[in-house]
Amino acid sequence: MIEKIVSNKNNLQILHEDNHIIVINKRVGDIVQGDKTGDKPLSEIVKEYIKEKYNKPNEVFLGVVHRLDRPTTGIVVFAKTSKALERLNKMFSERETHKTYWAIVKNKPPKNNDILIHYLKRNEKNNTSKAHLKEVPDSKKASLDYTIITELNSYFALEINLHTGRHHQIRAQLQAIGSPIKGDLKYGFERSNPDGGIHLHARKLNFIHPVSKEELTIIAPVPNDVIWNAVSNQIV
Repeated sequence: MIEKIVSNKNNLQILHEDNHIIVINKRVGDIVQGDKTGDKPLSEIVKEYIKEKYNKPNEVFLGVVHRLDRPTTGIVVFAKTSKALERLNKMFSERETHKTYWAIVKNKPPKNNDILIHYLKRNEKNNTSKAHLKEVPDSKKASLDYTIITELNSYFALEINLHTGRHHQIRAQLQAIGSPIKGDLKYGFERSNPDGGIHLHARKLNFIHPVSKEELTIIAPVPNDVIWNAVSNQIV
């Protein structure tokens, strides 16, 4: 099990790196891949880090395997070789990876643990997804399970395992049960966080290394804030 951060002058939080993959602990506000904002994406920052570290004279290859929402933190995997990219893409699309998230909510969910099944319909105009209890046109089935792992003074920390990978799935499904994520204005929380992020963290990823076939379990330390630190201290 890997839970470490390698610091560097690019200010990247590197959780794991080898010849074929690099795993980053994404910060609030980072975009994984370039978008219409024109902001510098995490993929470019990682490329610069690789180019400088290994003194590469030519263009650096880096494959984006999956994404996290901009206000979300935690594990992001990049491929450093085309062989790794092809195999990782297959693994992620066929759900041969296991993702665990942590989320902070103010409203206690109806049950201490449960499986949530909804049908999500995406709204491209405002970049949201709405969770329905029954199938509606153009909706996709979404499933996850959650467990309340600790209770704080005013909040509850949930551990969430995804069974499907839908757009804004955790955010929409938690809103649907009346427990929006702290700071998530888009999905019903009453106020934003000072840093513009939300308290949703891609905490753990289990997968088979695409080349070495070694089983990897990577854990991303939570962001340094009062609530996350309280959760981390109680769980460890």
